[in-house]
Amino acid sequence: MIRSCFNNHNINTYLVPHIHSAKIETTFNKCFKRMYSSSKSKNLTHIDEQGKASMVDVSTKNVTSRTATAKGSVYVGASITKLIKENNIKKGDVLGVAKLAGIMAAKKTSELVPLCHNISLNNIKVDTSLDEEKNIVFIEATVSCDGKTGVEMEALTAVSIAALTIYDMCKAVNKKMIIKDIYLVRKTGGSSGIHDFEI
Repeated sequence: MIRSCFNNHNINTYLVPHIHSAKIETTFNKCFKRMYSSSKSKNLTHIDEQGKASMVDVSTKNVTSRTATAKGSVYVGASITKLIKENNIKKGDVLGVAKLAGIMAAKKTSELVPLCHNISLNNIKVDTSLDEEKNIVFIEATVSCDGKTGVEMEALTAVSIAALTIYDMCKAVNKKMIIKDIYLVRKTGGSSGIHDFEI
């Protein structure tokens, strides 16, 4: 796609520093606008016709029942696993505090992610569980609403902040923790219908 933008030009001239810089900028701008600002695009909906970030107008969308579930995990290692199991982390109940942090984060998503809508949520459920054999804390969050836009970001934010809370509470013991595999498992409602994805 980018190369097609230069079909009527000698592309080699654009590889030489300080030559035709104005033409380079103009050509690239036109190219990327065509790539990312089309109103028919199914990809970058938060880009306007000028190629700038823009909040999506949901005023014409129908109110539907929507849910989203996200998952993630934190590898904590053997020593932290033992302390979590015995509830001996100095900052307190790791799994319980992480759960509350996830719930709080879901309610604050529109303040954390710039182009998210402020959604009235029906329910937020965050589960945390310790796998003693794998030394991993697993996190799952499910969020629901009746609205014009979905709650995928709320579910993903809940998992992300729960994971960061686990890291924060345990970092004094060992900083060799790995936050990983944060992803959307399922969403329902809206024009795009049902999305299912497991890894």
